[in-house]
Amino acid sequence: MSGFLKEFKDFAMKGNLIDIAVGFVMGAAFKEVVNTFTGGIVSPLIGLIFNTDMKAWKILLKETAGPDGKVKQIFLEYGTFLTALVDFIIIAFVMFLVVKAVNKMKKKEEEAPVAPPEPSNEEKLLSEIRDLLKNK
Repeated sequence: MSGFLKEFKDFAMKGNLIDIAVGFVMGAAFKEVVNTFTGGIVSPLIGLIFNTDMKAWKILLKETAGPDGKVKQIFLEYGTFLTALVDFIIIAFVMFLVVKAVNKMKKKEEEAPVAPPEPSNEEKLLSEIRDLLKNK
């Protein structure tokens, strides 16, 4: 059983898994920021153009009378869907920019020239002997 726990600990403490967990938490927080941006800025601006709240856009599909005599309405709420779609597009665009920036940084790291290795002591000694022989 202790082998299983050690294996799980090694798995859980790998850098990649921790990075994924941090990314997941940050993504959830970022989603909240985007939702607030869309709900507080984008939707009102679109509503200003169309003179209505975007989330209130809906189509009445059916009216039914309930057993208590109250009229119930069934709506197709496409405004809510459009708001979620705008949220998705914003998040996808920002993720595209982040991935593009990370790939650009990785490419720069890969392109950095590697300095040639320092010659060994034997090579230095042989070079000195060669140079001395040339001068004679």
